Amino acid sequence: MTERLVEGTWRAMRFVFSPPAESAAGLLTLPWREPLTEWTDDRLVEIRQRGLSRHVVRFVAEGGLVYAVKELHERLARREYRLLARLRELGVPSVAPLGVVIDRPDGQDAMLVTEFLEHSSSYRALFANPRGSHPTGRLIDALVELLVRLHLAGFMWGDCSLSNTLFRLDAGAFAAYLVDAETAELHPSLTNGQRGYDVDFARERIAGELFDLQAAATLPADVDPFEVGDEVVRRYEGLWHELTSEETMPAEEQRFRLGERLRRINELGFDVDEVELVDADGGSRLKVRTRVAEPGHQRRALFARTGLDVQENQARRLLNDIAGYRGYLEQEESRPVPDVVAANRWLTEIYEPVVEAIPEELRSRLDEAEVFHEILEHRWFLSEAAGHDIGTAAATTDYLTNVLPQIPDELTVTALPRPRADAARTSDTGPAGGAAPDDTQ
Repeated sequence: MTERLVEGTWRAMRFVFSPPAESAAGLLTLPWREPLTEWTDDRLVEIRQRGLSRHVVRFVAEGGLVYAVKELHERLARREYRLLARLRELGVPSVAPLGVVIDRPDGQDAMLVTEFLEHSSSYRALFANPRGSHPTGRLIDALVELLVRLHLAGFMWGDCSLSNTLFRLDAGAFAAYLVDAETAELHPSLTNGQRGYDVDFARERIAGELFDLQAAATLPADVDPFEVGDEVVRRYEGLWHELTSEETMPAEEQRFRLGERLRRINELGFDVDEVELVDADGGSRLKVRTRVAEPGHQRRALFARTGLDVQENQARRLLNDIAGYRGYLEQEESRPVPDVVAANRWLTEIYEPVVEAIPEELRSRLDEAEVFHEILEHRWFLSEAAGHDIGTAAATTDYLTNVLPQIPDELTVTALPRPRADAARTSDTGPAGGAAPDDTQ
């Protein structure tokens, strides 16, 4: 951890951050002595989909990146900074903390600085701009997986809700990110009571949030908030049981059953840290210690082959497309094609031409990997209608002309240049969106 002094009055302010932070060095020239609501710096940017926030939050562009700045009590700022940093070390999906600014003049609160989560969506934006079926089930699946990862890491959230989560599109599914750790606690492991508190709190908060959507006429009529809250508990308990439960298996089935259990855990996106077999009547009792790990295997495999850093389901879809392209190349050239060669040719001949074809004015609608996934889906539907494969080029042209322009610009959150220096909203109507709809990054 590094401390940098920022010129102040009789007591120097301190900007405490963890390296590497060279790209954010320009942030040191922001008006840290002034209340956040009064900032008028040209680097301030506007964020779509502002929501509620307990604190004043503003967004700043510097060095090609966007950061969220939140004003809160020093003790809370330091604590949240440490917890977010630890979550990043553990590989749990969460916003990345940059640092805290403390010892501001006139007894002002500290400021927490985090990286802005590009191409993310709040749950309100996803319900207000539905595409196809309503997103309730997919949102709950993503939030439950995030909560289980937190609990495996010994992290008690204390404020689990849709409002304190941001979602990224992931090949038709969602990936959930924690954006508010202000009330969280980190322990070596959690008791059943601590886990139960988090789950019960989530059930109540999520039901309440859906009732808010119902009052705003953005919740589908067939969605019962109480039933969704109960479903959160059922899905959490099912996933937790699959990952942590013990089972007894006969000796003759031990190898098969053990392999099946580990395969299911890996397919759910989790890693196994330790397997223990204990002699028991009629066989062996299996104990599995599941390790929290950054999701996941497919992302790492795609990155190793192509250098693309995408979400897990997106990576799975892209890897499948690479495999299909490899088969096509081998058939066309009548010879084996090494995987590394196929991946590089796919990148330069298939993926990059699609990405480069996206019009500049539409690039903020979805991230590049999600656009590519949707083009693959679009190609399938068009080919079915035509009775033959129309090819990626034709599907790309049709998608970019007829589908992508229809996606609401408000669906995902990106930073926009701020036309003028407006005062930030207060905590009653404070900003949200790209940093967190409830307590933003």
